[in-house]
Amino acid sequence: MSKSQYEDLSLIIPVYRNEENLSELIVVLSKLNKDLNEKLTVTFVIDGSPDKSGKILVQNLENMTFPSRIVFHSRNFGSFAAIRTGLEFAKGRLFAVMAADLQEPPELIISLFEKLESDEFDIVFGTRSERNDGFIADTFSTIFWSLYRRLVIKDMPRGGVDIFACNTIVRDNLLTIQEPNSSLIGQLFWLGFRRSFVPYKRHKRTIGKGR
Repeated sequence: MSKSQYEDLSLIIPVYRNEENLSELIVVLSKLNKDLNEKLTVTFVIDGSPDKSGKILVQNLENMTFPSRIVFHSRNFGSFAAIRTGLEFAKGRLFAVMAADLQEPPELIISLFEKLESDEFDIVFGTRSERNDGFIADTFSTIFWSLYRRLVIKDMPRGGVDIFACNTIVRDNLLTIQEPNSSLIGQLFWLGFRRSFVPYKRHKRTIGKGR
């Protein structure tokens, strides 16, 4: 870790083909840490990224203004596996997930933590009110989540879920599930616990390419 301190709020960020926007990401995380009263620790999980993402983060580790760690996957296992790895390595009282491409507004993370701080909920999902991924991607996403709601989990929000935050109880229960290849989001819904949802507008990706 770049700095040693008690870990309170933990943020997990899967990283894959993000070398072009990592400088901006680090700036955003520095501001986010200040907005959270410097209680944030970030766990980056390099998910077998073929670019220089891992090297760039390692080079910047000591200069980051927030405590952080970097975990490497031996190959690309997918974002959900990377999130699970991040949850295994992260410590703290509350945990949240954020995409490295900055398509989710940073203030969403604050809203998720605030919901958990109320102690009325154990897990909070960010629900997309608008994707901004392009017509084809948006159309396929709509079809996928419509079928998922109909055939798998009826409680799933219409726009699906990528981002969430949870307390230690949920994190610990999730990590006991020995089915790493199944849907992590599906597992979170299956576990139950007290849920809440925060709607947000997904930003258009302006730098780099997704998975």
